[in-house]
Amino acid sequence: MNKLIAVVGAIALLAGGFYLGQSKQPAPTVIKVPAEPREKFSSAGAEEVASAPAATVRSLETPTSGELIVVKDGESIQDAVKQASPGAVIKVMPGTYRETVYIDKDNITLSGVIEQGKYPVLEGEGKRNDAILYSGNGVTIENFYITHYKGNGVMGQAGNNYIIRNNFVVDTGVYGIFPQLGKNGIVSHNIISGIEDAAIYVGMSDNVDVVFNQVYESVAGIEIENSRHALVEGNMVYDNTGGILAFITPGLPIKTCGDVIIRNNFVVDNNHENFAIPGSLVSNIPSGTGMLIMACDDVVVENNIITGNKSAGMIFTDFSLATSAATDPDSEPNPNRPKILNNIMRNNGDDPEPMVRAFLATQLEARGPDIVDTVGMDDGCILNPERYRTLGLDKYGECEFASTANVASYTLPEPVPPRSMEDLDKGKLAYYGVCAGCHAYDSRMIGPPARIIQAIYMDDPQAIADYAANPERKREDYPEMPPQSHLDEETRLAAAKFMLNLKN
Repeated sequence: MNKLIAVVGAIALLAGGFYLGQSKQPAPTVIKVPAEPREKFSSAGAEEVASAPAATVRSLETPTSGELIVVKDGESIQDAVKQASPGAVIKVMPGTYRETVYIDKDNITLSGVIEQGKYPVLEGEGKRNDAILYSGNGVTIENFYITHYKGNGVMGQAGNNYIIRNNFVVDTGVYGIFPQLGKNGIVSHNIISGIEDAAIYVGMSDNVDVVFNQVYESVAGIEIENSRHALVEGNMVYDNTGGILAFITPGLPIKTCGDVIIRNNFVVDNNHENFAIPGSLVSNIPSGTGMLIMACDDVVVENNIITGNKSAGMIFTDFSLATSAATDPDSEPNPNRPKILNNIMRNNGDDPEPMVRAFLATQLEARGPDIVDTVGMDDGCILNPERYRTLGLDKYGECEFASTANVASYTLPEPVPPRSMEDLDKGKLAYYGVCAGCHAYDSRMIGPPARIIQAIYMDDPQAIADYAANPERKREDYPEMPPQSHLDEETRLAAAKFMLNLKN
């Protein structure tokens, strides 16, 4: 394990108190703060960011009401969330908290307090599925050490205007940080490792900045999946199977991916063995892949340092890589209009994986390239192609611009409203925001395809709703499903009915 995480992990675990068993936990402390000084308890850094001329649009903050709730070691964070009113700030003191936290209220700031290097630790003990789930809008989650969960460290379920920052997420199973169906969000300054799918996974989302994170020892470092208007900048991505990915998963409700800027990242030595769940989409990623762009349109790759990735520095491809995924007639499979600006690329492709070697053999090559387009797109562009070893870029032209400096952020200057129930009924919203994170229609993800679930349950949505509340592992080739008991029965039933009526 990386020495940094080992040290921090030891410190964090020392912060924990003794396990209190099933004894009644004391109620958290609620402090009502006068309106005038309430800014003291807002998410830190808003004024500094807002005053920076080059980044005024990255001034997203969670509005606060003046209510402060303090949670001490031995108390329950979830109890504090239940007591909180919209706009409350919940300060969590150092200690060990063995629970799952679900935030279904708007404008909640969940903020860990770090004292002399000691964090509040969310401890899954290898038996809990999720550390933090949020469906509320305007949620901030910061300053936690999250470890040993089976499913997710932090998962957003259709919440907009979110901030997830300054967290350690270590060995949390499938996903580290996973905003799903969210608009207008920031994922920044997190350190994440040991994830069997993606350390940071932005799914079916819009207007998201993934900036200044450190991700390593995971299958995928950063994934932008079926999302639009995403900025991936200033991240340290190393020792993963694949570094940075932008792609379409066929069969999801949102069918497109595009307008993604990947710039100023360190993408180094991503040669970790692939330890993904067998059959999952990411299990197909060749070890030694710096960047992978699959069917995502209008991706700009600029000013990255991409070195030491043994299969290839950068791969542009269609759905042919997704051997376990069905095609989707509503998703265009090619990576249209790729734009490669100035990057530093060294020592890539020195020892390609068999899948990559097979493709190279068709090109009479043995060494992996800096950049390869397996489709041979004719609408891409590249600056200074002589700098790189390339395959399949013969039809690329010269880019008409050399920088994306005019784009400071993809977050929006004003908060966006919650998703309207007029646009998405309860079942559709629950399926998009929760179920689609693991179930595509005809493609294998973490869970079985919806088409298989339809064949098993047919006209019995109640059975799906009941199973989702208290699932049992039925198939050895899929991981155990996390319980969705935090959703009320009406919502689970509506989602089940929607799933049974899916067509693609």
